[in-house]
Amino acid sequence: MKKKIALITGISGQDGAYLADFLLKNNYIVVGCDRRSARSTQWRLRRLNIEKKIIFEELELGEIFEAQRLFKKYKFDEVYNLAAQSFVGTSFSSPINTVNTTGLGVLRILECVRNISPKTKFYQASSSEMYGDVLKKNQNEKTTFNPQSPYAVAKVLGHFLTVNYRNSYNIFAVSGILFNHESPFRGEEFVTRKIIIGLINILKKKQKYLELGNIHAKRDWGYAKEYVEAMWKMLQKKKPTDYVISTGKTYSVKQFIDEATKYLNLKTKWIGKGINQKLINKENNKLIIKINKKFFRPTEVNYLKGDSSKAQRELKWKPKTDLKKLVKIMIDEELRFSK
Repeated sequence: MKKKIALITGISGQDGAYLADFLLKNNYIVVGCDRRSARSTQWRLRRLNIEKKIIFEELELGEIFEAQRLFKKYKFDEVYNLAAQSFVGTSFSSPINTVNTTGLGVLRILECVRNISPKTKFYQASSSEMYGDVLKKNQNEKTTFNPQSPYAVAKVLGHFLTVNYRNSYNIFAVSGILFNHESPFRGEEFVTRKIIIGLINILKKKQKYLELGNIHAKRDWGYAKEYVEAMWKMLQKKKPTDYVISTGKTYSVKQFIDEATKYLNLKTKWIGKGINQKLINKENNKLIIKINKKFFRPTEVNYLKGDSSKAQRELKWKPKTDLKKLVKIMIDEELRFSK
């Protein structure tokens, strides 16, 4: 039986690594792309022991010629566009680059599918950040988008381009609206991994304390390793449509911290209010976490909670890892590999 060929953009990131591992186990040939500056960040692929099983190609999403070259070189059965400037904070300081990569990069790949390989199935990594400052308690596929950052605006652009090309050109193009999904492979700039690395460093006396922004922001946190399977399931359907992928449970950053300190057996207490709120080590009265205004976004997203009932019904997918288990997975691996 002929092996399917899949292209994964952003393969060295958290989702790219887990997806590559999943596809290889399902007998795919995997072609992986990253921007040039990400060449040195393949530690996730090495840890999964799959780095040598992937065909690496160069692709800058800001340049259509490289994408055209790839589509002419390979006959892709599936394309997973996971590449993006994906850190919300950076999108405020680098909005043009963010929109060019995260938004217009989608258009460049869709143009390649339309003009070179119209039978290729296309997956776009959409984001819960598109909902922004929401009014509805639970967000699903029909919830109105209200983006609050250049990153979220760029993701909305990519999302609607995917819908438009699906409707206009009858190509198999879907968007997975994934809510926050974490793992030991999360980038260190993201708050969940930043918290875990910081707390471990404080325990090891490598760091005095940790500074964070809005600890009362609430997010729907799932396990990335489970979410990539949902991406694949979307491309196995007969008809293309978009899906929300989430746990349906929401927790504050503060609750995430409390789960982490509990698992690390740190005896802590919160003191103060607002910007002056602090987490103190009860055993020695030393500061563990303080709030710093510089980590607040210019426009904040305070609450996200996904309704993935459509995916659970049609894809037969459901989340298995709760927050407590997720924190344990992340801490255990960080302790295992931290120096």
